[in-house]
Amino acid sequence: MATRIFDIGIAEAGGEWTGLGGYDRALFLIRLDRRPLGMVTVPVRDGAVARGAVRRAIGPQIRRELAVELARRSHFPPHKSSAPTATIAICTRDRPDDLERALAALTGFADRGQDILVVDNCPSTDATRRLVDGFPSVRYVCEPVKGLDNARNRALAEARGEIVAFIDDDAVAEDEWLDALLGGFEDPRVACVTGLTMPLELETEAQEVFESLAGFSRRGFARRTFSSPPTHPLATGPIGAGANMAIRRDLVHSIGPFDPALDAGTPTKSGGDHEYMTRILRAGHHIVYEPGAVNWHRHRRSWEELVATMQGYGVGVYAGWTRAFLVDHDWGVFRRALGWFRHDQLPALVRATFAPSKDRPRDLLWAELRGCWQGPFAYLRARRQAGGAVID
Repeated sequence: MATRIFDIGIAEAGGEWTGLGGYDRALFLIRLDRRPLGMVTVPVRDGAVARGAVRRAIGPQIRRELAVELARRSHFPPHKSSAPTATIAICTRDRPDDLERALAALTGFADRGQDILVVDNCPSTDATRRLVDGFPSVRYVCEPVKGLDNARNRALAEARGEIVAFIDDDAVAEDEWLDALLGGFEDPRVACVTGLTMPLELETEAQEVFESLAGFSRRGFARRTFSSPPTHPLATGPIGAGANMAIRRDLVHSIGPFDPALDAGTPTKSGGDHEYMTRILRAGHHIVYEPGAVNWHRHRRSWEELVATMQGYGVGVYAGWTRAFLVDHDWGVFRRALGWFRHDQLPALVRATFAPSKDRPRDLLWAELRGCWQGPFAYLRARRQAGGAVID
């Protein structure tokens, strides 16, 4: 199974697409001008998407977003505001091929005077440094202590802008990406803005299943603002992800840096971004999800990588909740964990056992659950490796 991805304006939805031999489906990101409205998936038959098939697949959600956007434009015409200064930060480790693609997409931002910073985290070779040397407008720093949150903290320390916009090394930013993120900071209550991350490719079964199970695009196409209450600080999954996230640099002075015991490169494997969002909400700040800030993420291509990713997500969630209990003394983590198991994981495992589905494979569900069991111990181990530090 493979899916061809298209990016079209809504006026093109009545068209026909041919030359799609080898693809079973086609995914269409639908826009009004450059504003994403939604996406539809249609079958490919005889190497083509039939004329009008995309238009017929457009449902009420896209029509609603179209109406909202047209109403917004009629009542609030575009205006130029003084955007805060920004540093675009890419934290990377030993993935020069992905990084080269990401940097190539960011050259336009450098031409507009934006600060671009690559943080090379505990590299095993000098390949990243040599690659960045080929991009004269990009700054390079090496963070020798392994761990994605250590790299994020180094980015905060090295940043020159008021806002630090994080993007993964395996993601590609659109031209409007940074402006859309910065626009969310017009409200001084907003401390973090996240964006819409679409799949860069869906060429393998692993990529297809990841997009179905845990794809970033599932957060939707409606702009939303999160605050606590009503958003529970431990339920930050729907808000966004570190692959497409901007924060105010001075947050570090009020809520502290990222926790070095969390995320990739440590036993906890993930969770640093969502734990930081938890602290942002607890501090009374707002977080905006802005789907107009679009980037494209290359999902892991092999099944083995996908299993490791899902297990890592489970580890990171429970590691972050362990931190919330140890540091914030939040007993609600037990209710949250029990609710997730009873109402999501257990029913999914039962369905996968008695009614197997290719969309929710049993080995991935078990991998996530194994990760959850490992999460508390992984956080304690990672804290010891980080010198016992706890970020308050």
